[in-house]
Amino acid sequence: MHVLKRTPLFDLYAQFGAKTIDFGGWEMPVQFSGIMAEHEAVRTRAGLFDVSHMGEFEVSGPHALEFLQTISTNDVSRLEILQALYTPICYDDGGTVDDVLIYRLADADYLVVVNASNIEKDEEWFMSHSCGANIVNRSSQMAQLALQGPFSVRILQKLTDETVEQIPYYYCRSNVMIAGISCLVARTGYTGEDGYEIYLNASDAAHMFLALMEAGEPEGIVPCGLGARDTLRLEARLPLYGHELTADITPLEAGIGMFVKLQKGEFHGSTALTRQKEHGISRKVVGFELLDRGIARAGHEVMVDGKKIGFVTSGTLSPTLHKSIGLALLDKGYTEIGQDIVIDIRGKQTRATIVKTPFYRRQK
Repeated sequence: MHVLKRTPLFDLYAQFGAKTIDFGGWEMPVQFSGIMAEHEAVRTRAGLFDVSHMGEFEVSGPHALEFLQTISTNDVSRLEILQALYTPICYDDGGTVDDVLIYRLADADYLVVVNASNIEKDEEWFMSHSCGANIVNRSSQMAQLALQGPFSVRILQKLTDETVEQIPYYYCRSNVMIAGISCLVARTGYTGEDGYEIYLNASDAAHMFLALMEAGEPEGIVPCGLGARDTLRLEARLPLYGHELTADITPLEAGIGMFVKLQKGEFHGSTALTRQKEHGISRKVVGFELLDRGIARAGHEVMVDGKKIGFVTSGTLSPTLHKSIGLALLDKGYTEIGQDIVIDIRGKQTRATIVKTPFYRRQK
């Protein structure tokens, strides 16, 4: 019998009414009060996510930068201390191993945050390409909470003497005392909203979760599950590993070529990605909106004039826009905005059109 892994917050789930599912081998909350209500809370107030299933690797030593430059498509050398960077990691053929966040904590000390379902695979990849860097898998000792939404700043500020509002976007602070607990606080997130990702010892996670929920009660904070996390990230057109990025889909095809710095020097996948850029990609991930009723899901075939031109990678009913939206990997000739397509939703030919993304962008 397959035993699901649990985060340090599992025992709190029932208290907040969580419905749990198997997510990549983890027993995680898909929702608490409901996906629509949680989504709306993050867009208008604040939501708190347990994302302790994510993996964390410490990378340090004189060869740390060399290692990270070799495995990353983005340019890690430009990171200031306490700055964060998003980057895909590629196989030599250009397919994607994972997409990760890298925080530079000190001169030669980095934290790499990886997707939960890829922890073991990434560890193997890191160790086999280490360049002599010190790599320590801290995933089981660390927890991560994501406080997201327009009220997240004022909620977090109640629990600390540090001026967390002054942390710039995609920067972090280490050793921040929040509710009496030492944390790494990052101005990052996966929702399209302002907010923070808080890294701390696993043993302190439950205390932190309860403290944030109590501090956020006057602001209408709600606990959020993976369902709202998915609808929020999809509206913001943020890729999900296993959907828009896979071992068979390159970052260029996924539409995140801005994070591929081919001029920085050689890295795993650079030769293949250079060739792909020079010759032009033959397929591309684009956004669509359904014109007929229905919800497109990952794997649904996309057609034009009866010819299959690709497939849906992600789809949902957008709680913010009240429309069915999604992303699809399509033959390049059918990716212009305004292109009409047909999606086969369980045998029903459903009309859709290619639209500009992101579907949602928050007002600054």
